[in-house]
Amino acid sequence: EKRTMTLIEKNGYHDSVYMNAAKIFQGIHTEKSKDKILVRYGDGSVTPMLTFKDEYSQRVSYGLAFNALKYQDLLEEMLLDSCVYPCHSIPEELTSLLVVMLYDLQDRKFRAREGFDEEEPVPEVRKIECYLYRFKTKLAAALARCRIKHDALSIEYLLPEAIREQQQRTSALPLYVWINTFKISLEDVFGDLKNKGFTRVQSVSDFDCYTYCVDQHCPDVLVFPSSLKEELLSLDLFADSKLLLQ
Repeated sequence: EKRTMTLIEKNGYHDSVYMNAAKIFQGIHTEKSKDKILVRYGDGSVTPMLTFKDEYSQRVSYGLAFNALKYQDLLEEMLLDSCVYPCHSIPEELTSLLVVMLYDLQDRKFRAREGFDEEEPVPEVRKIECYLYRFKTKLAAALARCRIKHDALSIEYLLPEAIREQQQRTSALPLYVWINTFKISLEDVFGDLKNKGFTRVQSVSDFDCYTYCVDQHCPDVLVFPSSLKEELLSLDLFADSKLLLQ
């Protein structure tokens, strides 16, 4: 049976990913001045313990937290404009989880998350999920009003121009992948990639669709086009930690 490190795109994550992302966000969210605080995040004086199931879970947890940070102002505006926040049944200590899960919900176009039966459910995550989904229409309307107000085609256009330019540059960068030579040889990796339809080329300038090259300075590092990230993470080579995304 084929194993994979990745989930179906825009399908949500395991409960533990949301919890870890919320803990990370709690420590990095932007603190507003006292006269401007409308959304409260509780006491963040205690450093939270993070427990990751694997390298993929760690990566997506941090990614989710930093996306929530990037759009913190928008997400808070959505919560306030829709009157979803404040809510007496949700303590301040869960506000970070509320914001993180709201980012993911709008990223999925407010579609319901499919269940993951192999994982023990986290009560706090299920509580926030049900609460947000119950008010998804109000939240979607709040997002639409915000986009209309700023004449934005998508939420990316709500970001400062400097951040948008940085994102564009980052998304165009090639992907660097380490070969775990403790588990597999270079020749076996080349053969496996060839069987999967990948073609080895001489340099980055030769990239075209399913291609890759060997880094000129590190023979155990492969370079792929950025557009292949999802396809790469679905390979058994990544599931077995034979290839490691830099």
